[in-house]
Amino acid sequence: GGVSPVTDLLALELAAAAFVGTHLLMSHPLRPGLVQALGGSTEAQINFSTFADRRTRGTNFSINRQRGSDGSLRLVGKGAAPWSALAYVQKRRFDSQFAAVALGRNSASLTLDQRVPATGWGTRVEVAPKLGAIGARVGAEWRRVSGETDEDFRFISGAPTRRRKAGGRNDIGGLFAAAGWSEGGWSVAGDVRADRWTMAEGRLIENDRGGVLLTNRRFARRSGWEGSGRFAIGHALGETLSLRAAAYRGWRLPTLNELYRPFRAGADATAANEALDPERLRGIEAGVDWAPMRGAQVAATLFANRLDGAIANVSLGRGPGVFPGVGFVAANGVYRQRQNVDAIRTRGLEIDANWASGPWRSSLSYALTSARVEADGAALALDGKRPAQVARHNASASLGWARGALGLDATARFIGRQYEDDNNTRALPAALTFDTSAHFAVSRRLALEARAENLVDTEVVATLGSDGTRERALPRTLWVGVRVR
Repeated sequence: GGVSPVTDLLALELAAAAFVGTHLLMSHPLRPGLVQALGGSTEAQINFSTFADRRTRGTNFSINRQRGSDGSLRLVGKGAAPWSALAYVQKRRFDSQFAAVALGRNSASLTLDQRVPATGWGTRVEVAPKLGAIGARVGAEWRRVSGETDEDFRFISGAPTRRRKAGGRNDIGGLFAAAGWSEGGWSVAGDVRADRWTMAEGRLIENDRGGVLLTNRRFARRSGWEGSGRFAIGHALGETLSLRAAAYRGWRLPTLNELYRPFRAGADATAANEALDPERLRGIEAGVDWAPMRGAQVAATLFANRLDGAIANVSLGRGPGVFPGVGFVAANGVYRQRQNVDAIRTRGLEIDANWASGPWRSSLSYALTSARVEADGAALALDGKRPAQVARHNASASLGWARGALGLDATARFIGRQYEDDNNTRALPAALTFDTSAHFAVSRRLALEARAENLVDTEVVATLGSDGTRERALPRTLWVGVRVR
């Protein structure tokens, strides 16, 4: 009955965590929200969130810092023809340092110091009219992201001798429509979308330590149109079994990172490429859903797709030497550049199962992915190889129990062997990890949380450099948190 003259909902969540080991991490998220009725069938939803995250990788000059803020205002109409209007802004700042570690691991020196600010904002308007048995949506959307990398590099005696600024702006604006119908065990759904994209303000500027301009490149504005859509059909063969199939087309604009921001991993260096084109995806899938008993569901999906113009890191040379876009690459290091290859063909199977009974719940998932690169020209050596960091097998299993104020969960995750590099010469070993968590509600507004990630401290290799350097994913990590609402 009634509406508060100030708020319908005000929620605040706070959390902090720290652990001791080879890594240090501190995270401080803040997420307040407000929902306010405006009269009639309209309400306003205001959301704001901010976070800060700081990590070290176990040596001097290896600090990573991330911080950001999001804000949004959404108006929602809940009348005969529901509608919504959304406006949002996102701010991000990523700072990262990279160090060269001496062979005896008794000293480290700074080699790269990056600051990467970015801003995204956009708006979306949507109407969902009632058309008898057909549910429909029509609307328009526009979004923009801008950012740059500001980095010091080529350090001598602890001081940088070069400074690089590179960045740009991406815009996407489009119209979309979707409709769905279901009756007599049949369901049909489809959506279409047309987008206009623009890449603008691309730049690469380099100076020496004295301020002398060494590079001043301004990249031409580019734009184009892309279409996307999906058609899906389903049929229920009774209460426990149903079939489904879908065909789709999608696309992805290169990110500002891929277009303008180089990066390093160990001795290897990868250059950006301002000339990248959008990726375009075509695919089909078919699946079955089965409910063998109350509280249990099993879903299996076969899929096949082709990603034309896939963006890959293509090896072009080896150090020692100075290469465009990255500077000096040391001996045993590999120089790469992001490029569009002809395509990546993917076939696969996904299986998901869920079960719940009383206080218990569990889930299983498995994915088999067979992917191959099609390439020619400078990337010919990649033809027929697996894409980098794409595992053939992925699986997970979880078991949870909750009663009253107490909840317990355990999860096992497996990722199969995969290749670190485009030429499939450096393999990352398979890994099995275990996570656990506990949650206790002290009151309706206060809860305590604890969790352990990678409980048995499995070594998960995230990056394997050409010089043999390995970078690990998180080791055993213990978290304790407080949630206030």
